[in-house]
Amino acid sequence: MLSVRLPEDIEKRLDALANATGRSKSYYVRAAVMAKLEDMEDIYMAEAVMERLASGEEKVLTSEEFWRGMDD
Repeated sequence: MLSVRLPEDIEKRLDALANATGRSKSYYVRAAVMAKLEDMEDIYMAEAVMERLASGEEKVLTSEEFWRGMDD
């Protein structure tokens, strides 16, 4: 379990949204965290690929190279 303190203005917005929709505040916090976490994971993976490309550890194929490899 995780406990998070939110600034009062965000708490009020969250309360208003939960009241307007009939969903719990936890529902919206969970949804927001999941969406942001997925974005952050994507950024991390993209940065890792860029580092491997820059170091020569990984290379980019042209479309011709890719399709040529599919024939094998």
